[in-house]
Amino acid sequence: MARPLSRQHLRRLLLKSAPLAALPVASAAQAEVSQSDAGSGVRTILEKGAIAAVESLGVTDGFLGNPAVRIPLPDSLKAVRGAARLLGMDKQFDELEVGINRAAEAAVPQAKALLIDAARKITLKDALAIVRGGDDSVTRYFESSAGPQIRERFLPIVSKSIGKLGLTQKYDRIASQAGKLGLVREEQSSLDRFVTGKAVDGLFLMIAEKERALRADPIGSGSAILKKVFGGS
Repeated sequence: MARPLSRQHLRRLLLKSAPLAALPVASAAQAEVSQSDAGSGVRTILEKGAIAAVESLGVTDGFLGNPAVRIPLPDSLKAVRGAARLLGMDKQFDELEVGINRAAEAAVPQAKALLIDAARKITLKDALAIVRGGDDSVTRYFESSAGPQIRERFLPIVSKSIGKLGLTQKYDRIASQAGKLGLVREEQSSLDRFVTGKAVDGLFLMIAEKERALRADPIGSGSAILKKVFGGS
């Protein structure tokens, strides 16, 4: 059975980090919060944030319709789009931009199980580090615990999706040659990897936004454990 964590001790732990100094702590009228409760509260934030992010992005227009995560054409394509417009190829570029965002939307649901597994495996040490950390503490935890696996899971789905689009193979050939000359950054030398990287970045960005919302309003989240650990009176 977990050793009870006194109200004063929990408050001291939560106030060690300035960015979280305003985080509300459960009232003294509530039962003492154990270390297990504290860990469960952070796990709940992780799970709820991850699920909400996946559900918001892994749908039609999840990326394309959200300016915060919409994936643009790589810089190397932007540079030649003006010339392509003169050749009547502008529509192909529009279709490519839509297509790469659709590829990201198709890949994101694959992250759900990986993120939930990472959330459930969190240790008390990791949980306290997240409580004491800044707004990007959850993102850093997920990147270190599940980031590589998510990228690995996304890549073949993205590759299959954008493989159906025109310009893809041509882009890879041009970008590969330009990359050897130092004209294109390495992460943009393959359209598949460019889109995969942007999809993962967008996922972590949305997780961070959901986490901030849950921290700001734990009672509104409807979670009993968040109310107990982070809630007000």
